[in-house]
Amino acid sequence: MSNNQRNQEEWIKKVVTINRISKVVKGGRRMRFNALVVVGDRAGSVGYGYGKAGEVSNAIAKAEKRARKSLIKIPLSGSSIPYMTTTKFGASKVLLKPARKGRGIVGAKPVRAVMEAAGISDVVTKLFGSHNPLNVVKATLAALTHSFEVE
Repeated sequence: MSNNQRNQEEWIKKVVTINRISKVVKGGRRMRFNALVVVGDRAGSVGYGYGKAGEVSNAIAKAEKRARKSLIKIPLSGSSIPYMTTTKFGASKVLLKPARKGRGIVGAKPVRAVMEAAGISDVVTKLFGSHNPLNVVKATLAALTHSFEVE
């Protein structure tokens, strides 16, 4: 097995949402799809990507490619985060609280995808405001990066 194949297996890919978009044109409706994907290595590197295409598989592939380009490094503190943090992005506000070992990830699907990809396994989250998955993912990543900049 080559080094490139081994690197592909270490990354996990979480498809957060897939939306169908229809555009009405003269001949009828033209369907397209968009996908939001979170990619991580369960060791502190995580990124997200948003892709649009005529087929679902192509949209997911584009989103995964963009997610690998937008990776950020998050220093891990065991299986949780070091302290409580709140961040807002757009109309979405995310509260992240550390949890004791074995508690698991308590939170919405977009937040859970980011936490699993980053390798954080014990955290309690709460969403306020808009539950738009793209804004929730961006707010979660902002909260994780801001919470570790102080240390």
